[in-house]
Amino acid sequence: MTKIKFKFNSLLIIFSIAILLFCTQSVLAHIIIPFDKQENSSTKVISAVPAIIAQKNLDNVKIEVYAVKNLYMLKGEGGNMLAYVGNDGIILIDSQLPSLSEKITEAMAKITRQPIRYLINTHYHFDHTGGNENFAKNGAMIIAHDNVIKQMKVPHTYEVLGMNIPVSSNQALPRITFNDQTSLNLNDNPINAFHVPPAHTDGDIVIHFPQQNLIHTGDLFFNGMYPFIDTGVGGSVQGMIKAIDKILLLCDDQSIIIPGHGEIASPKDLMAFQDMLKTVNERVKEGITKNMTLSDLIEAKTLADLDETWGKGFLNSNQFLTIAYNGLSQK
Repeated sequence: MTKIKFKFNSLLIIFSIAILLFCTQSVLAHIIIPFDKQENSSTKVISAVPAIIAQKNLDNVKIEVYAVKNLYMLKGEGGNMLAYVGNDGIILIDSQLPSLSEKITEAMAKITRQPIRYLINTHYHFDHTGGNENFAKNGAMIIAHDNVIKQMKVPHTYEVLGMNIPVSSNQALPRITFNDQTSLNLNDNPINAFHVPPAHTDGDIVIHFPQQNLIHTGDLFFNGMYPFIDTGVGGSVQGMIKAIDKILLLCDDQSIIIPGHGEIASPKDLMAFQDMLKTVNERVKEGITKNMTLSDLIEAKTLADLDETWGKGFLNSNQFLTIAYNGLSQK
């Protein structure tokens, strides 16, 4: 049963954004067509950015737009975004980094004159919510799971990535939240969103466009790479495996899947990712039953045979082993 909460808080304004996750640039040619290529232009920073991001040159980042049926996937630097355009305005899924908001807006302006009216966050991480404040200032209503607003109000430390993340500004916070599932009927199209138990984070949602047979998984799916999993808020490899089971129930052979990171995918790609997670989970569980420490598992090169396929993203196998081990150790 849906529970909708309207959040109108006045908190300290300390904007946060500090995670640059890997985004691949290739796409599946038979289901997507490049919409346009952005000309190289300088980025106007319109929100405060921590030093770790400020040191990264985003001026040359291009927002690439790909038509996916009658929706648009946007790639830049951060999590994959999805835009749905219609008479009710633009519905945008995730918002990447704050310094890219102007480029994202310019890219959408080449498609439609409609404004971004709704912004749905798949989870709280900063490469997916970084542009929230900028889009909210321009009128977007932010929607997310209850736990997203909870996590955005507190600082976080990602030891495996060596990052300390401050709290988000009040204006970046979702204004509509739900606890289980919700449905939106916008642009003459049903959009269904549902929460899964702790997996990548404790506030992950899956967004399903049934008419298009398309699913945005958020970071429940990193296509072709080891995933970051936020064990600090209850995430685990086992939780990811179970979440993917729920996603696969929505799929047939023709389903299109937008992962949080990586190329647009098919259900077969998602199943391959899940198989990798199951393999890693079983190996780490076996090691723990043998009283192996994390150092022992790393020294034994437990994931060496998987690296060729999955180790070319932003996490190496030692980092992912650490995540898998920590997730199981907390059980």
